[in-house]
Amino acid sequence: MNLLAFETATEACSVALWTDAGLIERHELAPRRHAELALPWAEALLAEAGLARAQLDAVAVGRGPGAFTGVRLGIGLAQGIALALDLPVLPVSTLAALAMRAPTGAGHARVVAAIDARMGEVYVGAFRRQGDALAPLAAERVAPPVAVELPDDAPGWFGVGTGFAAAEGVLATRLAAALRSVDATALPHAGDVARLAAAEFAAGGGIAPDRLEPAYLRDQVALTLAEQQQARRTQGR
Repeated sequence: MNLLAFETATEACSVALWTDAGLIERHELAPRRHAELALPWAEALLAEAGLARAQLDAVAVGRGPGAFTGVRLGIGLAQGIALALDLPVLPVSTLAALAMRAPTGAGHARVVAAIDARMGEVYVGAFRRQGDALAPLAAERVAPPVAVELPDDAPGWFGVGTGFAAAEGVLATRLAAALRSVDATALPHAGDVARLAAAEFAAGGGIAPDRLEPAYLRDQVALTLAEQQQARRTQGR
């Protein structure tokens, strides 16, 4: 299986190539450079693996949630390549990919992944992880950190993502009693998008590129001035 994956929904730009020989990836904290880097990186990874585009079996993409421009870019890249090569697309939740950054160990791990959504909110998802298998425990949502609830409050959750640093760490404080550890610097990787997508593809998954849809979670991409002021006042409490 040869699968190309993109993850551009956050300040990190990430491209990965999954092949039978293994996984290779390029990942960099590169705000506002995603459009400049993503396609050249994809070409470089294919060259490194000795593959032509025509040898790809599928394209995967982090579908969001995340920055509007970044999500839209990733969707556009995946659709364009898949349409040109007549390939299926595998959309992967950016929060699910982020959850793969949590530590692994024996048994199941409960992970809450959170991304700073700006405007006083976070994107958040809860998952159960065992090895490279991941299952959602609740619907992904966007909410103020003070309104986030876990599916259960038993201790032992792993927290990952920039949402735990947002608003001066409100989310980390709110969930402190249930959290085993927090990595507030973690960002999603295309390698994890590829890992999750490869398993889905092997099980017969994949959709036509014209059915690919972003997951913004937030219908509003901009707040009014009054709403922004209210969000700042709320964070300052």
